Amino acid sequence: MNTRPIRYLNREISWLEFNQRVLNLAGSPEIPLLERVKFLAITAGNLDEFFKVRVGGLRLAQVNGTHQVDLTEMNVEQQLAVITDRVKSLTAEQDKIFTGILGDLHKNGIRKFDCESLSDDQLEFVERYFDDEVAATISPMAIGRDQPFPLLASAKLCLCIRLAVDKSKRLGPDTKSDSEEDRFVIIPIGNTFRRLFSLPDSDGFSFLLIEEIVEIFLGKFFPGQEVLDWTTFRITRNADIVLNEDMMLDLLQEMSQLLDARKESKIVRLEVDSQTSTEILTFLKEVTETDDQMIFKIEGPIDLTGLFELAAIHGFAKLKDEPWLPQPSPDFSDGANILDAIAEKDRLLIHPYQKFDPVVEFVQTAASDPNVIAIKQTLYRTSKNSKIVDALIEAAENGKQVTAIVELKARFDEERNIKGAKQLEQAGVDVIYGVRGLKTHAKLCIVVRRESRGIQRYVHFGTGNYNESTAKLYSDVSYFTNNEKLGYEAVMFFNAITGLSVPQPLRYLAAAPINLKDTLLDFIQAEIGNARRGGACEINAKLNSLADQQVIDALYEASQAGIKINLNIRGICCLRPGVPGLSENVRVISIVDRLLEHSRIIHFHHGGDDLVFISSADWMGRNLNRRAELMVPIEDSQCRQLLLSQLKLYFKDNVRASVLKADGTYSLDETAGNEPFRVQEYLFQQACDMYSAFSNPKATVFKAHRGESA
Repeated sequence: MNTRPIRYLNREISWLEFNQRVLNLAGSPEIPLLERVKFLAITAGNLDEFFKVRVGGLRLAQVNGTHQVDLTEMNVEQQLAVITDRVKSLTAEQDKIFTGILGDLHKNGIRKFDCESLSDDQLEFVERYFDDEVAATISPMAIGRDQPFPLLASAKLCLCIRLAVDKSKRLGPDTKSDSEEDRFVIIPIGNTFRRLFSLPDSDGFSFLLIEEIVEIFLGKFFPGQEVLDWTTFRITRNADIVLNEDMMLDLLQEMSQLLDARKESKIVRLEVDSQTSTEILTFLKEVTETDDQMIFKIEGPIDLTGLFELAAIHGFAKLKDEPWLPQPSPDFSDGANILDAIAEKDRLLIHPYQKFDPVVEFVQTAASDPNVIAIKQTLYRTSKNSKIVDALIEAAENGKQVTAIVELKARFDEERNIKGAKQLEQAGVDVIYGVRGLKTHAKLCIVVRRESRGIQRYVHFGTGNYNESTAKLYSDVSYFTNNEKLGYEAVMFFNAITGLSVPQPLRYLAAAPINLKDTLLDFIQAEIGNARRGGACEINAKLNSLADQQVIDALYEASQAGIKINLNIRGICCLRPGVPGLSENVRVISIVDRLLEHSRIIHFHHGGDDLVFISSADWMGRNLNRRAELMVPIEDSQCRQLLLSQLKLYFKDNVRASVLKADGTYSLDETAGNEPFRVQEYLFQQACDMYSAFSNPKATVFKAHRGESA
């Protein structure tokens, strides 16, 4: 009899269900072919990170003998077993979708060749490439069972070749017994080459995979030797390596050492071609020290992240989405100094429907404005060749006091952040590496300006990173304000981080790990109290993840008090909705579409006061307890109403929204009788209409949006 509690869903399986929703888009015939290719690549990249971090952490706990259980009371071994089964079904579906997509691509002039289908001219062309570039770059490495396995890089494609032994032609001493008639060689391919090798084609796009080129000409590496068989494979290493910050003297040095440690951390996954021979598989299991639970046999190509190259090929516009170009915002389109514009009134941007340019301009203007005396900014994930980093450097060179909190512990961006931190320091920026034991995840930029009315603080609060590249792909919110109360508390929060001190009590901002969680719980309890008094009440939230047990329990209590709760949770959700007597008033949806939903927006009815917040924090233990985060009240009534109306639009989506069921599975929200409504498409058109009305008011004709209701 299963005695597990039914109150919660497992975090890891919930995340895998998110990846399933992305995979569903790859399999949807309604989506343009090359967009489906992109979604297939995204699911592969997601799984890579999942194994590096989540499975890596569980494997480490297993090795350390940790006996902790999750919210569903599954121990580490049980979770790993469930994960293995679910991932195997996901990868099998990936392979099936890939095969189907290949056939459809072929019909549209995009052809994948293999060695049997090459013409003589094509084979000659490929051979020249192999001889000139491939063979000159990669090197076979002979491996014996009595020799250390080479330090192969994580998530890099390799070949394993089994050769028959010819003792008369060996270059080295024969260390094998007479009974052993084969030996093994590893050829790391890595990321030196493009995954797709383009063949000459006058009427389309034809390609071979790089590993197939190596396979065709394997014999050139082993002249006079018998190649018995070969396979492609890839290892994934644990990247969930925890720093002991209590023992650290130099965070910059320790982070550099962590990056080196990842290169030789334990293997948590071994992917092999499904046709791999028993001999090679046995050898790889032995030398990589993996067990059956860690081995995944792949029917199609290993590492589908290489399909990003295919999705990005030029031409074939009919196989891609029409571009949604970010629109200028009417609030920042009159050419005025951006700081003066913010002084007039608070401004709100919805990215990427509206351009990220004003965020960059905010920092650039501050860097050159002679009246600006200081800039304080948090940097979590920046883009390559960041204009914002350049502006901070310019500001320091212009003699302004510039302080940047650079989070070196931003996973997989550590190397870039280390490089950026050094550039900032060299330019004279005061660089702080965050708080011991916490990640600084808040999105905050403060500009201090001397004016005739006194010292003024201009603040940008965001839900997304200061990254010009991801700002084109992620749905986020930017809030600019000259509000004295918010500016004062923003400086208090920033200075508390840089000074490693406890800030004075915050009345308007909520900050983790100080008071953000308690503030959330207090607002939920206020709604419960109002419900019990018979008042109107409602909770709406848009987040990336929900996993904190206390917050989930508070939402259960609110549901039991009769409060209607709408949650738009993109990824992990451990709350189990629709359970009678527990959560029947909770509705959870997840929207997965062409843009990554990343903004965090929270609304409490609060007796009709409509409290609206944006936040850098998801409702997870790590965000609420182990990160420096901010939840910001939207004080300006116009900005608040705009954000509230957009938040509610998300819950009308019945095209890309999936509804979470009590058993943890999702189904598309095809609301009966309603006209199709796709929120991302609506928001893009809304941004276009807003700017069109501003730039050409006489010629603009307003049209009702499909699916819009009063």
